[in-house]
Amino acid sequence: MNWKLFKGQNKENPEYDWKKNPLPEPPTWRNFSNLEKHRAKTFQVDPDNNIVELVNAALYLRRPLLIEGAPGSGKSSLAYAVARELGLEPVLKWSINTSSNLTEGLYSYDALARLRDISLAKKQAEEGEKTTNQPDQDIGNYITLGPLGTAFLPPLPEDEQKPRVLLIDEIDKSDIDLPDDLLEIFEEGRFEIPELERIAKIDPIVDVRTYDKKTRKIENGFVQCTIFPFVILTSNGARDFPAAFLRRCLRIKMKSPSKKYLEDIVQAHFDEEIRHQAEPFIEEYYQMVENGQALAIDQLLNTIFLLSTHQIDEEKKEILKNYLLQPLDSREPLESKKNQVPFLPKDEDEELYLDDIDEDE
Repeated sequence: MNWKLFKGQNKENPEYDWKKNPLPEPPTWRNFSNLEKHRAKTFQVDPDNNIVELVNAALYLRRPLLIEGAPGSGKSSLAYAVARELGLEPVLKWSINTSSNLTEGLYSYDALARLRDISLAKKQAEEGEKTTNQPDQDIGNYITLGPLGTAFLPPLPEDEQKPRVLLIDEIDKSDIDLPDDLLEIFEEGRFEIPELERIAKIDPIVDVRTYDKKTRKIENGFVQCTIFPFVILTSNGARDFPAAFLRRCLRIKMKSPSKKYLEDIVQAHFDEEIRHQAEPFIEEYYQMVENGQALAIDQLLNTIFLLSTHQIDEEKKEILKNYLLQPLDSREPLESKKNQVPFLPKDEDEELYLDDIDEDE
């Protein structure tokens, strides 16, 4: 069967029947029905990296674990692997960008929505309409804890007394002040919600929503954790952090993956037949990484999945492989050297290709 669904014919194909020919099953790491499980499988322990020791140290010391490494090296997958192995609640993920701040991670308060609802309720009352909505009193309906705030909630007495897993992803993208702002909550294990503190004498206990779609009671606008969460912060190494911040974290740098590590990841996602076909792809990927080219592990998985499970002719396979294994730091898509034009010889044994010439030179 031809693997091409789209054929570029610039016309509709009314004969294609999606009921009879739906898309085949997706790769396990792109199956959104159980994404956390598959993310956990993507992480395999590399014995040369001392990760097991550092994870246990972070759990015992109640310290965040700062993981540094290249994009796609499996840093964030560790959080899902720990949660899966220890039977912890689903991972709370806070994806950092340049505008992220501490309050965003702790909670959000939708004051505009509350003001709008108050105005609407007042108008309905003036017109004699009945309403059960009391936005002037139910302030908790407009407050939602963020991933950081949810992670620091103490477990309920009837729940298992276990930590939450918090993934603060790409902390190096943050504003310069965020790492320092995190220090207080990491050290004190508590935070306040000013909007609730101000009404504490009138309404000391307020129900608010959590990041994972639950409802929790906040007393006097104050949250004090009783079990420090297992916190993983990831960094692509794009910036340095203050010494005071680093002192509060345990740090580890992801090394280049060993060949055995790559084989273990492939084994977690593919059956034996495909793993056998994957061997040349693993070897090529490993050699590219050893030569200093920046590649993500999911690029290897994508290559194996597409080229080992679909009937694609060999010439097209080579072209697809070049695109799928394109180094992350390259500016142009990889093409086969045979399609490039020799320019000037560097020496007797090596040719300089047009793609190697900077346009400004």
